[in-house]
Amino acid sequence: MAHILAIDQGTTSSRAILFDAQMKRCALAQQEFAQHFPAAGWVEHDPEEIWSTVLATARGALDQGGIAARDLAGIGITNQRETTILWERDSGRPLAPAIVWQDRRTAATCAELRKGGHAEQVSALTGLVIDPYFSATKVKWILDRDPDLRARALRGEILFGTVDTFLIWRLTGGKVHATDATNAARTMLFDIHAGCWSAALCDLFGVPMAMLPEVRDCAGDFGTTDPDIFGARVPILGVAGDQQAAAMGQACFTPGMIKATYGTGCFALLNTGAEPVASHNRLLTTIAWQLDGSRAYALEGSIFVAGAVVQWLRDGLGLIDRAEDSGALAAAADSEQDLVIVPAFTGLGAPHWAAECRGAVFGLTRNSGPAEFARAALESVAFQTRDLWEAMRADWQGAGETVLRVDGGMCASDWTMQALADTLGAPVDRALVLETTALGAAWLAGMTAGIYPGMAEFSQGWACERRFEPRSAPELRDRRYRRWQRAVRAAISV
Repeated sequence: MAHILAIDQGTTSSRAILFDAQMKRCALAQQEFAQHFPAAGWVEHDPEEIWSTVLATARGALDQGGIAARDLAGIGITNQRETTILWERDSGRPLAPAIVWQDRRTAATCAELRKGGHAEQVSALTGLVIDPYFSATKVKWILDRDPDLRARALRGEILFGTVDTFLIWRLTGGKVHATDATNAARTMLFDIHAGCWSAALCDLFGVPMAMLPEVRDCAGDFGTTDPDIFGARVPILGVAGDQQAAAMGQACFTPGMIKATYGTGCFALLNTGAEPVASHNRLLTTIAWQLDGSRAYALEGSIFVAGAVVQWLRDGLGLIDRAEDSGALAAAADSEQDLVIVPAFTGLGAPHWAAECRGAVFGLTRNSGPAEFARAALESVAFQTRDLWEAMRADWQGAGETVLRVDGGMCASDWTMQALADTLGAPVDRALVLETTALGAAWLAGMTAGIYPGMAEFSQGWACERRFEPRSAPELRDRRYRRWQRAVRAAISV
């Protein structure tokens, strides 16, 4: 029993990675699933497809690694956060499509709440801004459209959960309705200071508390799997939202350390230690992890479109055949052109929080072609990261001279990482293990099982695959960033 299975349920795919006793990857299975866009700004997933891909990849990783379920020490789960699922307590049947974190359908509701003067209360309790990104208004939207559903929810017949909670419920055969503190902190219903659900916020958003899962530490007992699923009972021993799992996988355990994960979106977390730091620059204050009942906090910046802009180049514009071709195409761009893409496909996240903003392109000429679009698309990710970087440094003096640790699919591109270092004017360390989200979930489970080390020893084992040092002149870096800022202001004002 020296292996850990990490379930990494993401926005566009589900993955399962098998780790051995030395935390080395020994098998990986991955499946993409459908993205549904029923209306402008709406994004949905099929909960049953999420479940089926999780099962398929988990079984696939076990088969690939030649490991039976009885040989697992435990399972760790990490997941796309904020995505909202409602299901029947008795049957486990989902009652609506999963409303994805990217979805903007509740923008008007959020605007009304802000206009009603509730922003300060929500921020004080949750560390969040009122935005469609989070789960609370998604739950409200579903319940408001079906009075019978709301009545059933009040009776405790309907359950709410983010993706981790839904998977735990299904994996345990309906025996455990639980989440961890990091996922709870992203619902806009959780008091991150008291460490519990807020009755006041549930009243504000019209969410019955009977729907809510129990909140537990990130490392601990989340039940055991139904033996019919994998052929044996396997304990679920670790759960964390994907960005917090990545911060742990990057060993960002010391206050002042920053990591950025580049997946569908990009999310940067700055460890601020045992005390939550209120942002004055529209960042989020969130729980980094909760272990043994003690919470660590972070400042977080959320970019809604990072890897998704590369998918747009491939699937929307047909400029590349494979995502990995984007860097080579960008390298061929005309350096004399100043094309800027603001990829606000589903609005802009931190620090702008412009839910109604949509994408825009500036600086087009007759000579602008695929290479210039590729460069502008990749640079947009670097510029958005600098937006977060500047806000973090303004909010907390501990974020002064530091290194950015990076992971995620986009990090495989040397061109993109060099552009990031040049834009920030700071070193960028690419982790040796890019699957840090899954590694963080595996570490939580393995530590609980007693086969993986604690924080200090785990930190010593972290390794950098390559450091990217800034090469561009400061005046050029700042000039290009000012052009980006003007483009963002113009896009928001439309």
